[in-house]
Amino acid sequence: MLLVQQIIDNKEAIIEGLAKRNIEAAPILDKVIALDEERRATQTTLDNTLAESNKISKEIGILFKNGEAKKATILKEKTGQLKETSKELSTQLTALQESLKELLYTIPNVPHSSVPNGQSDEDNEEIYREGTIPTLAEGALPHWELAKKYDIIDFELGVKVTGAGFPIYKGKGARLQRALINYFLDKNTAAGYQEVQVPHLVNEASGYGTGQLPDKEGQMYHVTADDLYLIPTAEVPVTNMFRGEMVTANQLPISCTGYTPCFRREAGSYGAHVRGLNRLHQFDKVEIVRVEAPENSYAALDGMVAHVKEILKELQLPYRILRLCGGDLGFTAALTFDFEVFSTAQDRWLEISSVSNFESYQANRLKLRYKDEKGKKQLAHTLNGSSLALPRVLAGILENCQTPKGIKIPEVLVPYCGFEWID
Repeated sequence: MLLVQQIIDNKEAIIEGLAKRNIEAAPILDKVIALDEERRATQTTLDNTLAESNKISKEIGILFKNGEAKKATILKEKTGQLKETSKELSTQLTALQESLKELLYTIPNVPHSSVPNGQSDEDNEEIYREGTIPTLAEGALPHWELAKKYDIIDFELGVKVTGAGFPIYKGKGARLQRALINYFLDKNTAAGYQEVQVPHLVNEASGYGTGQLPDKEGQMYHVTADDLYLIPTAEVPVTNMFRGEMVTANQLPISCTGYTPCFRREAGSYGAHVRGLNRLHQFDKVEIVRVEAPENSYAALDGMVAHVKEILKELQLPYRILRLCGGDLGFTAALTFDFEVFSTAQDRWLEISSVSNFESYQANRLKLRYKDEKGKKQLAHTLNGSSLALPRVLAGILENCQTPKGIKIPEVLVPYCGFEWID
């Protein structure tokens, strides 16, 4: 979340930045500043009251020591009143602090200056495209038909076991999933990311730390008996490993990668655009997360984008990169690049990765700070990216690599799969 002092010092710039998100921010920023002024005034009054109470308490001790019990008794009555006032002020201060925090939680991150204006995903800016869109043989099928034809993914059986959006992978489909996970992890660790295995459930503090709560509370599966949440992405547990930490400059950058299943209660809709693997409630994803010094974070973002590009080039999938506009930017992100693979059988682009810089927005929620070489303490920057989300990568492979003979596995995956064809 934004720092109060940041809002006070840069109010007009923040208003201008949030306008890219199509938000009229002035009223809420004014409310933040007013609440903070009230909080500061209450804190000052409380501090003065406590100081006066401490001073009188010392005087009472001296009076009793000097045998002036009557005067001491009168002052004791006054300290009783001051203690009651202090208690009331403490309650007021806690309420003000909570109100201020809740208000700050409702303000999204300020977009980077390079973020284009726009209302929706239709206004995103394509900045790069690579790969040749294949020409498929007559009768080419979408992935959900291919899955049935080759008996590698069973959507109906998943409905029986759990419900819509929970497919069951079978045979070569399951092996291809495992191959993709191992390939992604190997690529990430070779690039310097430390592999971690993390819990698939997180507590409320973790949800607030990375910004899923309260913004996306309705999209998360909540285990109410234990007040835990199934993770929507590995970003949440991996980034929260550093919640409340003070790291030193020589520890940066911190680079982690992890595989997890992901769970999302996204509102369902109907049609081919959400059919099959296009939108699921449970899916697998390999994530990369970085903690950086502020001056290095945008160079790190460029490096993460280049890393995902290399993976897609090796998979030989046609893809493009979009710079998200303000209206499509995630709540916590300052700048996001989306990768989309072209699905030839569906004749449409499918999002397969988002790579984002959150600057200090998450770090402020997490209280993740670092000490620079001069000993100065400041908030770190956090970044994350999908490297990669499996469902639409798998859909792209099935659809773009289909031939009359069967589905040709990308060469880079053959050592991981142990087979060259699904036929």
